[in-house]
Amino acid sequence: MGIEIRDPEGNGATLEAAPGPAEGPLRVGILIEGPAAHAAWSCTPAAARELAAALVTAADEAEHARDAEPVSVRAADLLRGDVRDADRLMTVEAVRADGANVQVTWTSGAGRSWSQTYDADAAVRLRRRLRPGP
Repeated sequence: MGIEIRDPEGNGATLEAAPGPAEGPLRVGILIEGPAAHAAWSCTPAAARELAAALVTAADEAEHARDAEPVSVRAADLLRGDVRDADRLMTVEAVRADGANVQVTWTSGAGRSWSQTYDADAAVRLRRRLRPGP
């Protein structure tokens, strides 16, 4: 199955992904072919999954990028799924109140996670605000 992609100048190519050869190390093949491009790459299955996750995240960000201007919210009001307005993708994984402080667990686009403690009233600038469901 080919996926149409375009470079910044608008030139099209087709990207195909397929399992690598049965013998040798496990690999996933990535082939790009078009009038202006030809490249063949391979990666491990784990790297292919990371690439797929990064593409899903980027697609989600692109679809929501024009929803609204960045907003600032109190750290205590952060919700799982909120996206931090920063150079790198950081998504709220969990929020735990601890008296006057809030511990926020962030997850990066690469799947790494870490926790930071904020004053409950600290303003946190968000690129995208999760809208709570009904």
